[in-house]
Order: sequence, then structure tokens, then C-alpha cells
Amino acid sequence: MKSNVGGIDRILRIVIGLVLIGLTFTGTIGVWGWLGVVPLATGAIGWCPPYAIFGWNTCSMKK
Repeated sequence: MKSNVGGIDRILRIVIGLVLIGLTFTGTIGVWGWLGVVPLATGAIGWCPPYAIFGWNTCSMKK
């Protein structure tokens, strides 16, 4: 798996995932907050399956 999620994208995914999971623990949004595991995981590993399917890449270009 080649990394296809760049720096800012990774940070945003991790933050959003943690916020959703945190809101679930506090009971604010219910069980739907567990969907935060998806952006958290894709941000942590740096690879997103839909990005791979559509050929998108937010990683910086290396020369």
C-alpha cells in the first residue's frame, strides 16, 4: 500500500476521528460517533481506499 493521504489531510482525519469518538463517550451523538474510527484509522496509516479507487493523492510530490 502506497501512502495516498498527505500531512494536513492526515491531521484533519485524526482530529475529526478523535472528536467523533470523544463525543460518543460523552453521550452527545450516540453510537454514530463510532464512525470516527474510519477517519482515525485512515489518518493513522496514511492510506485511504476511496482515494486509491479514484486515483486521488494528497501527498506532496517527491523529486
